[in-house]
Amino acid sequence: MDVFNVIDQNGKKIRDRDIINYIQMRLESNASFVPSMRDSVGVMPSEEHTSIELSGTDRPGLLSEMCAVLADLHCNVVNAEIWTHNARAAAVVHVTDDSTGCAIKDLNRLTTIKELLCNVLRGNSELKAAKMTLATPGVTNRDRRLHQLMFADRDYEKVERAELQRIEDKGSRPHVTALDCSQKDYTVVTMRSKDRPKLLFDIICTLTDMQYVVFHGMVNTGRMEAYQEFYIRHVDGLPISSEAERERVVQCLEAAIERRASEGLELQLCTDDRVGLLSDITRIFRENSLCIKRAEISTKGGKAIDTFYVTDVTGNTVDPKIIDSVRRQIGQTILQVRRNSSPPPKAPQGTTMGYLFGNLFKARSFQNFKLIRSYS
Repeated sequence: MDVFNVIDQNGKKIRDRDIINYIQMRLESNASFVPSMRDSVGVMPSEEHTSIELSGTDRPGLLSEMCAVLADLHCNVVNAEIWTHNARAAAVVHVTDDSTGCAIKDLNRLTTIKELLCNVLRGNSELKAAKMTLATPGVTNRDRRLHQLMFADRDYEKVERAELQRIEDKGSRPHVTALDCSQKDYTVVTMRSKDRPKLLFDIICTLTDMQYVVFHGMVNTGRMEAYQEFYIRHVDGLPISSEAERERVVQCLEAAIERRASEGLELQLCTDDRVGLLSDITRIFRENSLCIKRAEISTKGGKAIDTFYVTDVTGNTVDPKIIDSVRRQIGQTILQVRRNSSPPPKAPQGTTMGYLFGNLFKARSFQNFKLIRSYS
């Protein structure tokens, strides 16, 4: 039995019967299950748009260059999501032909798009191969697909450049442990980090794609911090059996937590959509030395609603004078500053954490108890 206590994005109890009924319908329907398509590569665009998946080395101005290429090729970006982590970048982009508003189906044109985007991703000194595929949209959840792309690109591996940037902020990183529970023949994975939306989703996606099964679990969130504890086994029925495997699980879960972390200043753009808009906006960002760490691009009803998380090129907080200059160029009412990401709580000292069954009744007394999952 799984028990979830959930709230809406504003932190309030869900009272809308339509939303409650929709959740119930989706959870009860087998149609809501979609298999992992980690290794799928297709050239079958939907009728509405063509789905492009990209991964490669991150650098300042990369998104701007990609958007410029797409604009030159008469591709209109209708929605997209871009993540960066550990000097790697991944994106899922949905585009249409700017003249017809439909998916691009011409194979020669698709080949040209692929070649030019790979050239942009490769850059001048690409040590790891850039990847770009044309995939069937709607088969796998977009967020999960981004996790799969970055996992396949091994973004969880330590990168010297990324580690140097993190020296001052090392204490705010997630704290993950993987310990043996020999009496129950499980591995106990515990995670403590700053709480945020979709944190549980990101962790479970990663465990599933790494071929682990959760048998028991507890999630508890406080005002700012989340604590999660899972009893896992590999799909072959065995717990983690080696130190190398244990270290890999810890690194991959740390990466899963960090990928979606809202690093930098949050900027929201809302304006009438037009062909080339995203190319123009990202060019202005690049010319003002803003580095896009994460982005969510969407269009609806003729409106573009985009969210960008930006830092300066060194990864530090952007000078307010630069933001003022950017807003004047784009439009004060079009581009709004939402917030600066607050630093996560410090990770706990030491590595000893209580197991699920030892803390089960204590956890029930917590005001913000979120989940108990247990199978006999």
